[in-house]
Amino acid sequence: MTSEGKRSCQRSGNSHGVGDSAGDGLGVVALNVQHAARDRLERQVAWLASIDCADILVLSEVGGGDRCRHLLHLLEAAGYLAVHSDNIEAAFLVVIAFRHCAITEPPSALQHCPRLVRTFARTRGGELEIVGLYVPSRGPTGQRNVAKRAFQNEVTHMLPAIVDSARRAGRELIIAGDLNVVEPGHIPHHRVFGTWEHEFYTAFLTVGRLSDAFRTMNGAEVDHSWFGQRSGLGYRIDHLFVSAGLGVDECSYDHGPRLAGLSDHAALCAHLHFRSREGRRGGQGPMALP
Repeated sequence: MTSEGKRSCQRSGNSHGVGDSAGDGLGVVALNVQHAARDRLERQVAWLASIDCADILVLSEVGGGDRCRHLLHLLEAAGYLAVHSDNIEAAFLVVIAFRHCAITEPPSALQHCPRLVRTFARTRGGELEIVGLYVPSRGPTGQRNVAKRAFQNEVTHMLPAIVDSARRAGRELIIAGDLNVVEPGHIPHHRVFGTWEHEFYTAFLTVGRLSDAFRTMNGAEVDHSWFGQRSGLGYRIDHLFVSAGLGVDECSYDHGPRLAGLSDHAALCAHLHFRSREGRRGGQGPMALP
């Protein structure tokens, strides 16, 4: 059974309470924007701003330079506060954007790699650490998998410290983005993915002790976030991992952006909640937003 075409992101004005200033619900959307230029960026942001699950955006494959600057301008106009790595002129970046949240610390990133952005935020439900990723593709024949292996190895090496830092600070952790890998046992099977790529996915579950939000919500259900242009076969390569203190109320792939030509990826949309507000910050409740 497939959930392709199923919508998880509702239009603004519904009664779910996600993004409601009085609630503790949290909406997350991860979308590969496919290096979009100005016109398509404008349509992408208009779509994102119109759905109620878009409290936190993790946008991957953002074009650098003027494209990124235009995206930041659009997000600000739509009510978002956005962060990115220091090198805005890089070929590809990750942008994380917030509404109904307050950023508590400046973003940090791998100094030499704009494909990873790590930032911190407080919400009405509690404290969060968010990591956005855009894993390189396989690359040209002469350098096939070199950049991808190096990036995956560095992220895997960083993962225990990221998880430990969030735990010590009393923050829940969200890691999301286009990982360019599929899970072990993916349907359909794609021989192109090696064990080292499956192990990268698995590291978030074992080393990171995180949950795959889509699997938590949907069990063995089959859906995909990207489809091969020639084969038409589906790949679930966009992922959302969450720590144990975050409950998953809904998580699925919204194919609207893909079918409308906004991106070649579906949007991964989730509704989350903080499992408990007890004991945070030494028993105090979450800090109020200004």
